Amino acid sequence: ETGPTMVGDEHSDPSLMSFLGATKRNMLGNHFWEYYVNDAPRIVLNKLESCGYRVVSMTGVGQTLVWCLHKE
Repeated sequence: ETGPTMVGDEHSDPSLMSFLGATKRNMLGNHFWEYYVNDAPRIVLNKLESCGYRVVSMTGVGQTLVWCLHKE
């Protein structure tokens, strides 16, 4: 997979979003904000691993991949 990668919503930790280099945006038609980065998921997952997160599960929804992580 290549970027962009959605990494959070409007309730996400701002300091973590900053660490990931994420930008907050609101897509036309959505009633919520989301954070995204231009990095591929593997880059984001490596950064999150360095912060103590690990992948718990992953699934595909249509053409979207969803990763569930847990912080140790």
